[in-house]
Amino acid sequence: MCKMLPGVLLLVLAATALAGDKKQLPITAQNANDSVEISAVAYLAKEDVKQVMGAEMPPSVVVVEVTFKPKKELKLFADDFLLRSYKDGQKSTPFAPSQLAGKGGLMITNSGQGGGMMSGGSPNGPIWGGLGGGRPQRMGGDGGAIGNTTDPNLNDTAQKDTNKEKDDPLLAVLKTKALPEKETSEPVKGLLYFPLDGKHKAKDVTLIYEGQAGKLILEFRQ
Repeated sequence: MCKMLPGVLLLVLAATALAGDKKQLPITAQNANDSVEISAVAYLAKEDVKQVMGAEMPPSVVVVEVTFKPKKELKLFADDFLLRSYKDGQKSTPFAPSQLAGKGGLMITNSGQGGGMMSGGSPNGPIWGGLGGGRPQRMGGDGGAIGNTTDPNLNDTAQKDTNKEKDDPLLAVLKTKALPEKETSEPVKGLLYFPLDGKHKAKDVTLIYEGQAGKLILEFRQ
């Protein structure tokens, strides 16, 4: 019987351990111009979103971590960013924390004919849609219902009683981790919360910045 040399045995064991502990690399993107450098990490899978948030998030919500490095004083707003899917044409601006949690926030409903997302009625909700050439809609501004909702009475029966409802504990987490909105000449980092229905790979999605520093397109790669 052939004896394996100690050095070879160690290499085999190390390779086996690495194979068993292999983790998926982050989905990253970056771009820059004369005014700003932006990098981003996308968390598209439900388990990845939960891990980065440390809490359960509503379905059909993905998280993008943005690092914004201005080269001069710039104003930064969450609505400077748009997430687009080349897979099915979805495009959206991010939710504000209060639209996902807290009084009047987003709620997930099931009418028996398919699930959907409802907004608390904010006129400043994120843009959603564009699937199949359809008109993009604003959450809360174009009727409130998003997704596979076919019951015309759903909006009446699924509204929250905001007078009696207590703030969702998730709200504090969302606010703490969110990308700051401010005027800055220093690097800032934070999370953006986008609606994105279905499963998407890195190659499917693109983050678009269009703000005071101009326009940058960040293509995600794994």
